[in-house]
Amino acid sequence: MEENALIPDEIVMNQIYYIRDHKVMLDRDLAKLYQVETKVLKQSVKRNIVRFPEDFMFEMDKEEFQIWRSQFVTSKSDQQGLRYVPFCFTEQGVAMLSSVLNSERAIKVNIQIIRIFTKLRQMLFDNTDLRLEVEKIKSKLDNQDKNMEIVFRYLDELLEKKNEPIPRKRIGYKSDDL
Repeated sequence: MEENALIPDEIVMNQIYYIRDHKVMLDRDLAKLYQVETKVLKQSVKRNIVRFPEDFMFEMDKEEFQIWRSQFVTSKSDQQGLRYVPFCFTEQGVAMLSSVLNSERAIKVNIQIIRIFTKLRQMLFDNTDLRLEVEKIKSKLDNQDKNMEIVFRYLDELLEKKNEPIPRKRIGYKSDDL
């Protein structure tokens, strides 16, 4: 974690979710990080909606929302801020928020969040390279297993041939012809 980080990276990472094949952050989580009300954040986004195309920000549909709400076991008084369908911001949407919420804290938090998204992408890339290397090793081991199987099959055939009696002609001074 950097010295000038406002929030521990782990907290931000735990607020990144995977929805509709995108890594996103919810409006309520971002509002807490920016220290503004969720309502204020949503109003700012709605006033500048042209800055947030579908690949920057989207609202959960009703089915996603119901699934999301069912994951929290809470009383009706505290529904984790999920009384209203949340906005889901992709990495680009989070970056765009810094132009909409123009406070110094919002800018610093955005920089930190973007760095975390970048770290996550790098970790995924590193894991992909590692996974490819493991697959190469697996395929080599599979080939070695096949080769070993062939060697053992040949050894078994040789052992079977060894146990078969081989008719031999006697060598020596006396012949069997007599």
